[in-house]
Amino acid sequence: MSRRSGILEFAVLGLLRESPMHGYELRKRLNTSLGVFRAFSYGTLYPCLKTLVANGWLIEEPGNTSEDALAAPLAGRRAKIVYRLTAEGKEHFEELLSQTGPDAYEDEHFAARFAFFGQTSRDVRMRVLEGRRSRLEERLEKMRASLARTRERLDDYTLELQRHGMESVEREVRWLNELIESERAGRDLKGPARGEPARDTTEGAPGVLPRPGDTPRPDTPGDTAT
Repeated sequence: MSRRSGILEFAVLGLLRESPMHGYELRKRLNTSLGVFRAFSYGTLYPCLKTLVANGWLIEEPGNTSEDALAAPLAGRRAKIVYRLTAEGKEHFEELLSQTGPDAYEDEHFAARFAFFGQTSRDVRMRVLEGRRSRLEERLEKMRASLARTRERLDDYTLELQRHGMESVEREVRWLNELIESERAGRDLKGPARGEPARDTTEGAPGVLPRPGDTPRPDTPGDTAT
């Protein structure tokens, strides 16, 4: 199984853990909720679903909506198939959620893992976040070293592109620092830690957990502790 197909299987299992869905709805959720899958097609999704069914992690059921009931008589169309997570599938997904190996820090896999942080234990979230930060800090160091070596040979536009790439990585590192600090303080996206007063959710208020994709504020202090 390739890394990319593994990410797709993980995301499909995670979405179906929330509720059963048919293929079209699954693809829509993958495209809108998990941006990393915008380029995926039905030609990629359905073989993945068939594999998950063959492994016993999903079962296929006939659709039971009024729209599905009318689908068969119209132009010979078949009713939509609904995919439901099995007990074995749920157990397998929970096993995947607990993994914190190097693949969890890569760009596409990290985005998928982060999308299901609400179903992930705090200690696993911490290991994934710290691993991702470490990976980006290594990338940033290499980018700076490369820029220092080639600066004199680059034209202004290429140099600006290199700087833009570095700034993007720096922003994500600052965002990760805020997330890690919040996790250590016992805060999460669902609300304050037990025993803490409710936090002010006004934009810019101190102690508010950043959302995925938010650009960290320039004055946010970076926590570089590991």
